[in-house]
Amino acid sequence: MRKSILKLATMSVAMSAMAISVPAFAQDAAAEEASGPITVSGGAALVSDYRFRGVSLSDKGFALQPYLTVKHESGFYVGAWASNLSENAGDDLEVDLYAGFSGGEELTYDIGATYYVYPGVSSFNYLELTGKLGSTVGPATVGAQLSYVPSQDNTGNTDNVYVATNASIALPDSPISIVGSIGIEDGAFTAGSEKLDWTLGLTANVAGFTLGASYVDTNRRSVFAFKDSAAGVVFSLSYGF
Repeated sequence: MRKSILKLATMSVAMSAMAISVPAFAQDAAAEEASGPITVSGGAALVSDYRFRGVSLSDKGFALQPYLTVKHESGFYVGAWASNLSENAGDDLEVDLYAGFSGGEELTYDIGATYYVYPGVSSFNYLELTGKLGSTVGPATVGAQLSYVPSQDNTGNTDNVYVATNASIALPDSPISIVGSIGIEDGAFTAGSEKLDWTLGLTANVAGFTLGASYVDTNRRSVFAFKDSAAGVVFSLSYGF
């Protein structure tokens, strides 16, 4: 019932020159608008299994996951992400509302908060705080994440901690990248014992879309339901703008 970590491809759209003259002030206005202080990005992914930190939240079924983010040039952003779930107490939808601040060049950072909403079952809603760092090392992009859920009524008055690292290595002269991650979680969402999860897979950028296939596994076989964290292969198709 929580947000999956997806890398959606971004696509730049080039417009051909038009065979008519445009006044200089109109060109300047268009350039100013294109480089304005607000950037809107979005996209969607279709996944064969909604896995969150190694656990299937869609009962090994397909999930559609759209998102939309609005970012200011200062680094402040807000957005929303959604996914269908396996039916749970009448709730088959997750909506994540997030906000934060990001920036950096050689070393990137992202500090934010996500409020996980389950329409119709508000007793599942909860808040999580997350900090991320990222950098490029040769052909690899690497990152680290620390997420913390403060103790709150909807988590049984227990906190939760998740620490993870991830990497993506682009293959030379190829649209293919090797991707992987490993994370450790302990607290309200691990059913009483520490949980380790890991992934290893491939992504490929094809005609503006990103195709993916990853092996997902954990040191557990069940967390919320029977075999919901058993090993499996997840396929994905995503598009972003």
